[in-house]
Amino acid sequence: MEIFLKVLLVIFSIALIAIVLLQKGKSAGLSGAISGGAEHLFGKTKARGMDLVLQRVTVVVAACFFILAIVVAVVVK
Repeated sequence: MEIFLKVLLVIFSIALIAIVLLQKGKSAGLSGAISGGAEHLFGKTKARGMDLVLQRVTVVVAACFFILAIVVAVVVK
């Protein structure tokens, strides 16, 4: 059981890294550095299509990763 949970944790961590790397940056280029987070604050750019799917999958995988990490810590202890 312990080995299975650890392998599952490694799979979730690799998946989380891959999903984060697939997303494009929120403030790409010099224009993002100048404008800062003002565009996101006022909601001019909303995620659509693949960006929205990747964002939601990232949240789900991250939540599963944290829960699984806590479970592994309890089981190993």
